[in-house]
Amino acid sequence: MNIEQRFADFVCALQARDVPPEAQRIVRLVLLAATGAAVAGAAEDGIEPLRALLRERGGTPQATSFVYGDRLPAASAAQLNGTMCRALDYCDAMAPGIHIGSSLVPAALAAAEAVGGCSGAEFMAALAAGAEISSRLNLSEAMYDGFDPTGIAVVFAPTAAAARILKLTPQQTLHALALAFNRCGGSFQSNIDGSLAVRAIQGWVAETGVVCAQMAQRGFTGPVHFLSGLYGYGYLYGRGELDVHASSDGLGSEWRLLRMMFKKYPSCGATQGMTELVLQLVAELALRPEQVRAVRVVLPPYSFKLVGQAWRIGSNPRVDAQFSAQYCVANAIVRRGSALPHFRVDAVHDAEVGRLIERITVESDPALNARGHTAVDVVLQTEDGRTHLRSLDVAPGFPDDPLSDAQQRARFDDCMAYAPRPLAPRQQADFLQAVGQITELPDARRLMNLLIAKPKGLHD
Repeated sequence: MNIEQRFADFVCALQARDVPPEAQRIVRLVLLAATGAAVAGAAEDGIEPLRALLRERGGTPQATSFVYGDRLPAASAAQLNGTMCRALDYCDAMAPGIHIGSSLVPAALAAAEAVGGCSGAEFMAALAAGAEISSRLNLSEAMYDGFDPTGIAVVFAPTAAAARILKLTPQQTLHALALAFNRCGGSFQSNIDGSLAVRAIQGWVAETGVVCAQMAQRGFTGPVHFLSGLYGYGYLYGRGELDVHASSDGLGSEWRLLRMMFKKYPSCGATQGMTELVLQLVAELALRPEQVRAVRVVLPPYSFKLVGQAWRIGSNPRVDAQFSAQYCVANAIVRRGSALPHFRVDAVHDAEVGRLIERITVESDPALNARGHTAVDVVLQTEDGRTHLRSLDVAPGFPDDPLSDAQQRARFDDCMAYAPRPLAPRQQADFLQAVGQITELPDARRLMNLLIAKPKGLHD
C-alpha cells in the first residue's frame, strides 16, 4: 500500500476507542483553545469585513458562525470561524510553527452541520485523525524556510476531518487530501509585515478542508502521489530531504499530536520563552521600568527572523506586537504580565512601553540551534550597574514543560473575560462539560449551539 492510501485508510478507519486517553486529552485541549480564542477574537480587525463579505456572497446555509450565529455555506463558515480562531494568536501550536486546531475545529464543525450531525465519538475520531496527519507532515525550520507552516502542513488536518465526517470512502478521502495538497501556500512575510494575512491564512486552510472534501465527494480527483510523487510534498516542501514514507511509521500506535503546545501568553510562540524569563526577573528583582538600563535578547536564527525585526507600529498594531520580541519584553516589564488586553491598539501605543523598547536589542545566534526551537537568552542590565543573565531552552506550554489543567482552564477564562460578546455563564459551563464528555455526545452539533453568544439582556 502506498503512503497516500495508508493515510486515507487511517482517516476512514480510526475509531474514538482507538485514540489513547492522553491523545484524547490533547484533542479536547485543542478544541477548548480554538473555540475560546475564537469567541475572544470575534471583533478583532478583519473579522467584521470578512463576515460581511461572506454574508454578501451568500449561498446555501449549511453551517453556523461562532458567536454571531450567521448561517452560511459550510466552507464560508469554516473560513470565518478559522479566521476568528487565529485573530488573537492564542490557540494551539506545534514547533516550528503550525497551528492545527484553528483550522481543524472550524472545518470539522462545519462538516458536522452540513451532513446533518455526527456523534461525539465520530467527531473525536475525525479531530484526532486530522491532527495526527498534519502532525506527521510537519516539517523542519529549514524545510519551511519562509513558508507559513500553517499554510503548508495544516491543510491536511481539516481536509481529513471533513472527509471523515462527510463519510467519504477511502478512495474519495485520498483524493480530498490530494486536492488539499494543491492548496498549500502562505508566507511568513505576512507575520513580519504585521498583516491580517496571518489570520486569513488560517481561515483559508479551514475553508480548504471543507471544499476539498466536498469536491472529492462529487468525484473530483487529485494527484494520488501527492506525498511521494516526483513533484509531491516531499520534493516541493521537504526540499528533497523529507522521508515521506517514514511519516507513516507507527501510524495508529505512536501519536505525534502529543507534541502540541498551548501558549501561556497571547503572542507568537517564539516570544513565550523571553516573556517567561523577563517576568521571572520582574518578580525576583521587584523590577520597575525606570531601573532598566538595557535588555539584550538572543534567539536562534529562525525565531529571530520571525520576531527579531526592529519595532514599528504599522496598520495592524496587535499583529505587530504579537510578533515583536522588543514589544513583548517591554510589555512584560511595564505591565508585569502578558495578557490579552496588553495587545489592544491603545496598549500597543503606550508611551512608557515605547520608551523602554528603545533600550531593548534583539540578536540572532546560530549556537542556540543546538538548544532547541524555543531557546532564548535574556541579558538585563539595571541602572545600578548589575547584569542579570537568564537562559531557557523549553518555553512554557511546550510538551516538555506543559501547562497544568488549571492553567489551561485559566486560558479559556481569560478568553471569556476579554470577549466582546462572551458566552453566558451557563453556556460556558455547559460547553466545558460537553468538551469533557465529547465522546458521549449524541450529536457534536451541540458544541456549535453553545458557541453562539446570546444577545445582551438574555445572559443567565
